[in-house]
Order: sequence, then C-alpha cells, then structure tokens
Amino acid sequence: MPDPSTGASRSRMALAALLFGSVCISGSPIFVRLSEVGPMTTAFWRVALALLPLIVWTRMTPPADPVRPQTFRDRFLLALPGVFLAGDLAAWHVALHVTSVANATLIANMAPIFVTLGSWVLFRAHVSRLFLAGLGLAFIGIVTLKGGPMALGNGDVGGDLLAILAAIFYAGYILTIGRLRSRFSTMTIMLWSTSSAAVCMLPIALVFEQGFIPVTLFGWAILLGLAFFSHAAGQGLIAYALAFLPPAFSSLTLLLQPVVAALLAWMVLSEPVGLLQAIGGIIVLAGIMVARRG
Repeated sequence: MPDPSTGASRSRMALAALLFGSVCISGSPIFVRLSEVGPMTTAFWRVALALLPLIVWTRMTPPADPVRPQTFRDRFLLALPGVFLAGDLAAWHVALHVTSVANATLIANMAPIFVTLGSWVLFRAHVSRLFLAGLGLAFIGIVTLKGGPMALGNGDVGGDLLAILAAIFYAGYILTIGRLRSRFSTMTIMLWSTSSAAVCMLPIALVFEQGFIPVTLFGWAILLGLAFFSHAAGQGLIAYALAFLPPAFSSLTLLLQPVVAALLAWMVLSEPVGLLQAIGGIIVLAGIMVARRG
C-alpha cells in the first residue's frame, strides 16, 4: 500500500515547483519587450536556445528506466504540445508589443477557462463546484486587474484578440502535457515539445520579420535569459508539476503570472500598477486558495 505521507510530500513538492515555474515564466514579457529582434524571432530563439540546457540536463541525469516513443503516434503526440506552444508564443509575443504587459498577460492567462472546458469535453474530467467558485473568483480578480468591467473594451482590440488566441493555444499545451506525463518523463516531453516549437517558429520568423540575429551582447543576454530562465526552468518545473496535479488546477495556479508580471513591468518598464490592479491581485490569490480546497 502506498504511503500517504509520500503522496502528500510529492504534492507539496509539485505545488512548489508549479509556483516557482510560474514566477520564472512571469519574467518572460519583460525579456520580450527588451529584445532587440522582433516578437516572432524572439519566440524562435526562446525555444531554440532553451534546447541547450535541456540537452545538458538530460545527459547529466539520464532516467533510470526511460520510456522512449515507439510509434509514429507517440512521436506525433510528443510533438503536439510544441505546436500549441508555438501558437501561444507567436500570438502572445505580438500582443506584448501591441498592448501593455499587464493587459496582454492578464488576458492570455484566461487559459484556465479553456483548460477546464477542454478537460470536461475531451476527458470527462470532474470539476467540483468549489473549484468553479475559485475559478470565478480568480476571473473577477483578472477583470479587476484590467480596470473593472467598463475597461474591458478599452485598449487595442487586436492585442486583446491575440492574447485570447494565446490563451486557447496555451490551454491545448497544458492539456496535452498533462496527458503525456502519465507515460513519458518531464525531460522527454520538454525536448520534444521545445524542438517542435522551434521548428514551427523558424519559418514564421524568417518570412515575417527582419533582423534575425541580435547585434549586441545585451540582445543575446536578453534571449538567453528568456530561454534559460523563463522557458527551460519555468516550463520544466510546470511539466514536472503536471505529473502530480490536475491540469485544471495547475492552470489556475498559473494566474499568479499576471500578478508577478505586472509588478515586474512596473519596476523595469515603468508601467504603473494602480489600486485596482493591487486589489485584483489579492482577489486572484483568493481564487487560487478556494480552488485548491476544491
């Protein structure tokens, strides 16, 4: 019989990994804004450079009993999260250049709504009323962070639509990784999905943007920080956590990202954080705690 204390310890470790991974990813909009190259090209370098630490880590700590893809279906399923990730990064990176960091990040983090709907429609996953209450409370927090219901239509509509599209793609990424973690290791999924995302982003960056290579050391430092800290560390910790936490709850916890991103944008990019944004952040955290109990 499995030891309940071991399961509880793993759940706590998974929650800690999920929270720290969320903080790592929260810095990504700052890196994107400061990048010397275009948003699509930045997205390509984000995933392409992230392959370096992933490969090194795989060589240093090979799994004891690795499960490798055997069939075309296995390879297709392992590459699928990267397709969703490429769509998410492409839409979100452009939105970050069209609207504010807080606005783009808040709307893109509506992914829990689509994750919950997708889990229920595709996998018949049970969603408790208490979880839905926490989800609703977190959504109210997002609306408050944006400036209240009357402010939802303000700003650039194109940027808002791109952020919503990014949320849909990210929901697909969360759902597919959640399913794959029952069979494959975190590193296997990260290597396949990151490689797939890089392959998808390369032609898009070459066709739609100029200036593929950064010209200064600062430009390369920004891309390396985005790849190593935000993607390799952030996405790796989240992929690990999804092995032990439900995808719907995991995506809800990632609502911490807009709170941290708004604070970073205020400190680094001088984008102010108003009273409504502070109140909204508190409401989001309350929603996360309610959902955790559900």
